[in-house]
Amino acid sequence: MSALLITASGSALAQWEGSVGAGVFSVPEYLGSDENETRVWPNASITYGDSFYAGVREGIGWNLFRQGGWQISPFFSYLPGRDNDGELSGLDEVDDAAALGLRARYSSGPWMLEAATKTPLGGDIDGYEADLKANWSAMLTDQMAFSIGPEVTYSSDNWTDDLFGISPAESARSGLAVYRPKDGYFRLGLTSRLSYYLSRDWSVTGLMGVTRLTGDAADSPIVDDVGDETQLMGGALINYHF
Repeated sequence: MSALLITASGSALAQWEGSVGAGVFSVPEYLGSDENETRVWPNASITYGDSFYAGVREGIGWNLFRQGGWQISPFFSYLPGRDNDGELSGLDEVDDAAALGLRARYSSGPWMLEAATKTPLGGDIDGYEADLKANWSAMLTDQMAFSIGPEVTYSSDNWTDDLFGISPAESARSGLAVYRPKDGYFRLGLTSRLSYYLSRDWSVTGLMGVTRLTGDAADSPIVDDVGDETQLMGGALINYHF
């Protein structure tokens, strides 16, 4: 009986995998900014088999459907808002929120395709956002891994208005023109990642990415007058894998 319990416990523990670490990144001060700032961010992710996952970027999800290369999961994630300092002083602050979404993934060989949509729970943003991603990854050597992929994000008209609209009161305080977006917008991006495994447990990763805003977001004075529709980010992090 003891042997059976030990085996079962060991099997359960073997299902858990994850990583913890931290990184230093140069990122835009806000979505649409023409200036970057340096931030130190924690990084963490964990999975239980192919059922449960949680991470800083992906949120918390449960794969309810799994067949072949397909996985479909509902998820909760963090939705960052926007401060009203610097060039945006005088505008209303946009509070952070949680978001509820649905994600579908398909993996085949080095390719991973993903479609997801989410809607805020509370905070100052309304509407919905939808993402399409593709990612290609490969081991370049026994210790070095590389991945790259494009991303297209659509934000609804309400979402766009909450982040890029300027009311008469905000215009009077900030000096930026009144602006009311009428439609949603697309955000186009490309991200690459290079990881080097120092050992079985430790790795260092470099990341680079570019994002371009379009449509009513790019036309907002928040972007067109004091920001930039094209933004760059980059950084490096170290992770411990378990």
